[in-house]
Amino acid sequence: MTDPEATPARRRPPTIHDVAREAGISRGTVSRVLQGGHNVSPEALKAVNAAIKKTGYVVNRHARSLVTQRSDSVAFLLTEPQDRFFEDPNFGHLLRGCTAALAEHDIPLLLMIAGTEEERRRIGRYITSGHVDGVLLVSSHSGNPMVELLQEARMPVVACGKPLGHATATPYVAADDREGARQLVRHLVQGGRRRVATITGPLDTPGGVDRLSGYREMLAEAGLGYDPALVVEGDYSRASGSAGMDALLRQAPDLDAVFVASDLMADGALAALDRTGRRVPQDVAVGGFDDSAVAASTRPSLTTVRQPWERISGEMVRVLLDLIAGRPPASVILPTELVRRESA
Repeated sequence: MTDPEATPARRRPPTIHDVAREAGISRGTVSRVLQGGHNVSPEALKAVNAAIKKTGYVVNRHARSLVTQRSDSVAFLLTEPQDRFFEDPNFGHLLRGCTAALAEHDIPLLLMIAGTEEERRRIGRYITSGHVDGVLLVSSHSGNPMVELLQEARMPVVACGKPLGHATATPYVAADDREGARQLVRHLVQGGRRRVATITGPLDTPGGVDRLSGYREMLAEAGLGYDPALVVEGDYSRASGSAGMDALLRQAPDLDAVFVASDLMADGALAALDRTGRRVPQDVAVGGFDDSAVAASTRPSLTTVRQPWERISGEMVRVLLDLIAGRPPASVILPTELVRRESA
């Protein structure tokens, strides 16, 4: 007769021996798979992965790290103030994409924000102490000390966007910012606009520099010339887009179009135009950059340049894992796409 108060026996968690038995191969082969799959045949790798899934075996990361001298984790390092992370939807796109890409390799992603000197010191110590195997570096400004710190520590790093001053030493994945700007400005000019202004991104970032270069190149090709009164610098925030548009209207009240270097800034520019009674696109055509969720929600909806965020995230992870595995680095530049909506 069964004792109703008896404690049920705790089920023993599966071990590496169970995986080897299920896969029909040696424990040593299973161990090599868990340590990175070196010198393991594709058939054995497939059998071990299937056995892990069937048995429910969970890797002891601490034990594996003692053998491999790796942490089996990666940092997503954002070098911007914390409030910018929550305001700018692009960072969320990148974080989700990188998390999903790393999950395919069973590697967790640690979000780190280093927007102040104190945060940079604290996070720099953590990263260079071996707590992560590599870093996905996002939004690096020219002169950012984190880049040199990571290079000196010989930490595998992949940047999102070409890191100014470090492009030859730090591999990166980027959208073609210059060509994207050319696409948008070409569209404005072909629509008959002749006084085309721009609100740039920060000019100590690759996106800010390259999008301004594309704007200038396209104006030159159209024979319109370059007028400094038609250019103001923003910082990718909505507030800077609004302030930049106000400044442009004071400097060049006859402008008939504006290329804004991010959708978030373009949203701010649209609000400024609305305050002054300017109709979009009848009086002023507006174009953005990113094709974030903001672009479809503005009124009118925003013509913009689409960045392939999913591909950018996937390529950043692929390049970083290659670096961690000791393979040579390779930077990647991905094409952009013009998305036509109501604002231009």
